[in-house]
Amino acid sequence: MNNYKELARAAISARRMAYAPYSKFYVGAAILSTDGQIFTGCNVENAAYGAGICAERTAVFKAVSEGAQEFEAIAVCGGNADLDVSAELPLTSPCGICRQALYEFGGDELTVLLVQSEDKWTEMKLGELLTLGFGPKNLA
Repeated sequence: MNNYKELARAAISARRMAYAPYSKFYVGAAILSTDGQIFTGCNVENAAYGAGICAERTAVFKAVSEGAQEFEAIAVCGGNADLDVSAELPLTSPCGICRQALYEFGGDELTVLLVQSEDKWTEMKLGELLTLGFGPKNLA
């Protein structure tokens, strides 16, 4: 499956569920398993800042908890704009911790879509965002 528009749409929809009362930066993610399933996630902040979680890790951990461990692509979108606005979102890239978590299951070749709208995104490989990533192969 390579319906990235559907994946972008799912990330945008997931962003609406974000809980970000402190940063006011709402992020959504949607990860596509190799068998065609889409799992979504949003950022969830906490008054004790370290207890929060990013959208990308929410999506990947949700997928893994439901049995998926191989992924084709992830779409990420974020911004501090109104959640229902149709304006284009700024480019939002996964943070370092999320890049590492994604690397565990996708490696260098995982496609990352930096979504600005359901019709516009920048496509990259995770290896471009996390050079010399550390993963399972490093422990072999």
